[in-house]
Amino acid sequence: MANEIVDSFGHQKYSRYSTRVDFMEQPRSVVFLVGSTAISGGTFVILQHALALKELGWKVTLACQMIDHGSDPWHPALDELNLIRIEDVSDLSFDVAVATWWRTVLEIHRVNARQYVYFVQSIESRFYGDDPILQSIIDLVDETYKLDLLVITIAGWIQMFLYSEYGAPSLLVRNGIRKDLFASVGPRFAPPLEEGIRVLVEGPVGVPMKNVDAAVRLARAGGANEVWLVSGNAGESNHLVDRFFRTVRVEDMAMVYRSCDVLLKLSRVEGMFGPPLEMFHCGGTVISYDVTGFEEYVVDGANALVVPMDDEPGVIDAVRRLATDRSLLARLKHGALLTAAEWMGWQKSSREFAGYMTAISNLPQRDYSLTRRRSAELAARLP
Repeated sequence: MANEIVDSFGHQKYSRYSTRVDFMEQPRSVVFLVGSTAISGGTFVILQHALALKELGWKVTLACQMIDHGSDPWHPALDELNLIRIEDVSDLSFDVAVATWWRTVLEIHRVNARQYVYFVQSIESRFYGDDPILQSIIDLVDETYKLDLLVITIAGWIQMFLYSEYGAPSLLVRNGIRKDLFASVGPRFAPPLEEGIRVLVEGPVGVPMKNVDAAVRLARAGGANEVWLVSGNAGESNHLVDRFFRTVRVEDMAMVYRSCDVLLKLSRVEGMFGPPLEMFHCGGTVISYDVTGFEEYVVDGANALVVPMDDEPGVIDAVRRLATDRSLLARLKHGALLTAAEWMGWQKSSREFAGYMTAISNLPQRDYSLTRRRSAELAARLP
């Protein structure tokens, strides 16, 4: 027929996989299954992507196991997005459902969606160490990576691990940064020190994998002139610190970074940690263990000092070097700013995420009955 369209090169077939991002006249819907709305780095990433989708015209819902961010939300998305209890999610339907940590994968069986995604920011079985009492939990977490779910992750090492250990393919969207907030020029909580260094320690206290308590101790042992602590889980600090900040809003965190010379980040488990990158943008440098994910942007001797895992004498030596060698400190700070200048902002990161979400929502509906049934079986194994 004269008017028949010939698709010899498969345009119609292949164009459905486009990750182009447009504002949609017919909004798609997504639900993010989250554990808690309390302040954390992982939740920050989820909220950034969720808010960006809303701004692109998506109908966005957060189904939460715990809504506990208080009366003064620490992230603007908590005021703008639809928050519901995860128990109420079964009454709704969505184009895409996104599980965001292992416990929420166990909720998939109650979610009605055309497509299901697993957003993996770390290998979470590591959170429980090697405690034999927790082995049943560790095994349960690892089972979530075996489900038939498309994975989006944030770091190259996680991609390699999931494919090597579980044959699980994944899409990579590295985290962005709020370049409008995190910059080397701006207000501070204190002027720079004329001599020595002011060291910042950040993270929850009393959590072994975050190692905050040791970081404070080692900063002192290395001769830091001042030690500041930011922690979201302590009412007051009993650490020997010069200044303590609790639950700092995103908008204020840059002032803390700009006031300090060095971020001492001694996590034992990370996916791709954000605070060192934020510190780079604010003009400081970092001392870090060679934790998983550090290689995404931390380079020993170029923008930071990297110490082998659990080498506490090495940490003390690194603090002492920066406290006494102003030229080394200046060189690492300069290298950190160069790294920051090359890193993408959240707009680019979230557009990549939104592009994948659009493509996923365009795919034909799949039969997830086995995946949902397996989710229910795993949920029944919870202690």
